[in-house]
This record gives sequence, C-alpha cells and structure tokens, in this order.
Amino acid sequence: MNADFWKSRKAVGLWLLAVALVILAMVTIGGLTRLTGSGLSITEWNPIMGALPPLNQVQWAEAFAKYQRIPQYIIENRGMSMEGFKGIFWWEWTHRLLGRLLGVIFFVPFVWFAAVGAVKRSDWPRMLLLFVLGGLQGFIGWWMVTSGLETRVSVSQYRLAIHLGAALLLLVAILWTALEYLRHPSPPPGERARVRGSADIENPLTPTLSPNGGEGVARGFALVALIYLQMLLGALVAGLHAGLVYNTWPDMNGHVFPDSPFFASPWWINFFENDGLAQFDHRIGAYCVAGFAALIYVRGIKLTGFAKKSAKLVAAITAFQIFLGIATLLMMAPEWLAAAHQVTAACLLCAAVWHTFELRRLT
Repeated sequence: MNADFWKSRKAVGLWLLAVALVILAMVTIGGLTRLTGSGLSITEWNPIMGALPPLNQVQWAEAFAKYQRIPQYIIENRGMSMEGFKGIFWWEWTHRLLGRLLGVIFFVPFVWFAAVGAVKRSDWPRMLLLFVLGGLQGFIGWWMVTSGLETRVSVSQYRLAIHLGAALLLLVAILWTALEYLRHPSPPPGERARVRGSADIENPLTPTLSPNGGEGVARGFALVALIYLQMLLGALVAGLHAGLVYNTWPDMNGHVFPDSPFFASPWWINFFENDGLAQFDHRIGAYCVAGFAALIYVRGIKLTGFAKKSAKLVAAITAFQIFLGIATLLMMAPEWLAAAHQVTAACLLCAAVWHTFELRRLT
C-alpha cells in the first residue's frame, strides 16, 4: 500500500469496518460476561484508572472485598475463592477494556483522516456523533451494572436490553458509514438505463436496477428492524434466564403456550417479567425473521452483484441461526452455545444492513 492509500475513501471504509469488528467482539464478550455472571464483579466505574486491573495481592483483596458486599455474592456466591473471583473479574475487565480501546481506535484514526482530507469536513459532525454515541454506550453499561449492586443478584433485564440495543445501533451506524466509503456511488439517474444494458452487468461493483427498488429497500429496512427487535427480545430472555425453562421444541413442554402467560397485573407487564412468555415471544420473533429472510432470498436471487450475494448471505446465516437457537434451547443454554447464538444474531443484523445498503443503491 502506498502513502496515498491512507488518504483514500477506501482506507476510511476499512478503518470503520475494523471499528465494527471491535463492536462485534464487545457484543460477544458482553454476552459471555452475562452468561458467566461476571458483569457485577467490578463494582466501580472509573473510566481512566479503571483501565488498570489489580496489580498486587492487596489490590486484589480490595476488589474482592467490594464484590463481597453486593447481593450477588451474599446470596449466590458466598464462599467463592479468590481464584473464582479472578475468573469472573477478567471477563468484565476485558469487556470494559475493549470499550476503552474502541474510543482510541475510533478517535485517533479519525483525527488523521480528517487532517488529510479523507474524511470531508461535511462528514465531521457525523463522525463525532458516532464517537459520542460510543461514549454514551459506556455510561449505559455502568447504569446497567448499578441495577445489580443493591437489591438484585443480576442486572435488570430492561437495562440489559437497552445496553445491547445501543450497541447494536452503533454497530449498524458504523457499518452503514463504512459501506458508503467502500462502495462506489450509484450512477446518476440519467446513466441508469445505460448501466442496465451494459455488458458488465454481472460485475459486483456495477449497480443494477431493481424492478421494485423502493419496495425492496423498505423490505430490507423492515428485516433490519425485525432482527433488531428479535435481539432485544433475546436480551429479555437472557435477563430473565428464560432459556432455562421450556426446553422443548417446537412445543413448550407439550403445549403451544407457556403456563399462566398472564399471571401478573397489569397484563402487559408479563411480556417483560414472565420468563415463559418472554421465551414464547422470542420464538415467534424467530419465525417472523425466518419468513422475512426467505422472502429476501426469493426476491434477492433475481438481482445481480452484491445485492444478490448479500441476499444469499442473509438466508444462509438465518438458517444457521435457527439451528443454533433450537440447539441452545434444547441443551438449556450452555455458555459456548448461547454466546455463539448471540454473535450469529449480530452477524445476521450486519448481513441485513449490507443487503439493505445494496438495495438502496439500486433505487
């Protein structure tokens, strides 16, 4: 790569893709942090000095003593050894460290790209907004942790869903921006008829018109929204530990609906507090995503280039995610499988964003 490459739009796009990968890693490790019960092991939020873990036995003893004061230790983990504490501490510390590194990985290259003109001045507010959203995500994470420090043995499922939802919004925004920098602009309207009849129409870099462009874009955005909602439902399932009940499929312990789906009052609170109903909703959401992905595939294979490739990718990841979801349920959510289920969902969201982006270029 020559020096000019690092001043190009492609370099900016690759940098943003790297940022998206870090966010994807954070989502993965965040899931493992929750699954291992590690999220409450660090009871303080110190954005600067908190980057350093305990460096000696005295500091480890202080950190452990703080953890021993919260309900999770008193009720669930009383008698835990120092080695056991270190096991959960490192998960949470790694998750927070990635968040700090994300800020550096984003801000420092942005300053360079802005200085050399690779990121135009008109895009500076957008980039700075993404940076602020990343910082806000750190605050939301600490707000989530505080919900489990006084009366609960785990974090609030509501705050867990908000924390995941904010991370996914940031991931989608970063990925979309990266695609804008990596992909060539669509041809102007006057050129599209010529593009449609050109000989290189199968070239993935050449956009080809969709016969139902506007409808296709709306369908793409609908799939992205549906996957996003389904992941939030998954966060509720995780927060309620609802993957440990009704471990049969396609029935729920021999029934269509969970037992007493509306036992609490008011009735709507059951969608957020009833573990059986939360799992049922997540199942229905999965069927909706599967149906929508099938429609995307049927319509997408009529296209060419990256629009067609992305439609195939959406279908393939959806099929794999269905397998993972059923296996996770039947095996009562082992850590490795539940983590794979979450990261695959994030990959599916990214694939849907890519497909929607390609459809948007065709209109």
